[in-house]
Amino acid sequence: TDTVYGIGCDPYNIESVKKIYQIKSRDISKPLPVLVYSREIAEKIAIFNETAKKIVEKYWPGQLTIIVMIKDLELKKSLNLSNKIALRVPDHQCTLSLLKKCNFLVGTSANISGDGSFTNPEDCLKNITDYDIFLDGGVISSKSESTIIEIEDEKIKIIRKGSLSYEELTDI
Repeated sequence: TDTVYGIGCDPYNIESVKKIYQIKSRDISKPLPVLVYSREIAEKIAIFNETAKKIVEKYWPGQLTIIVMIKDLELKKSLNLSNKIALRVPDHQCTLSLLKKCNFLVGTSANISGDGSFTNPEDCLKNITDYDIFLDGGVISSKSESTIIEIEDEKIKIIRKGSLSYEELTDI
C-alpha cells in the first residue's frame, strides 16, 4: 500500500481470513482491518457519524485507518468482529485498482505479528511465506504505518500514532 507492504484477501472468505492469521502468527482476537475503494463503498458495510465523515473526506485516500460501527453481518462473522471494523482507503494506485474491481480486501501489514513492518520487497519476501501472489511495488518511501483512530461520541481517540497528528485530525 502507500505505507508498508501488506497482505490481504477477500474479507468474506473465512478460509482466506484464517490463512492471513496463520501467515502472520496473529492472535485471532486481534481484528484485521479492511481496505475499501471509497467512502461510498465503506458506507455499505459500516456506519459513519458526522465527525467520521468529515475526517475521511479530508484524509481518504491516505494514511488513515478509522474504526467505526459495522453493519454488514456477513462481514462481521467472516472477520470474527464484535461491533466495530477498521477501514482505510489507501493512496496507492495499484491497490486502488484492485479495490475498484472487488470493493473490499483485508489489508494488514505483511509481517509476523508484533515484528516491524516492511517497506522493501526483498525484506518482505525473506520473512513472509505461504502467500499465493506477491506484487513487487519497489521500495515504499513512507516513514510510518497509517494512523488508526476511533471516534466515540464525536471525540477522536488515536489508537496507533502514524503520519497524522491529533492536531491535524481535529482541524476539520
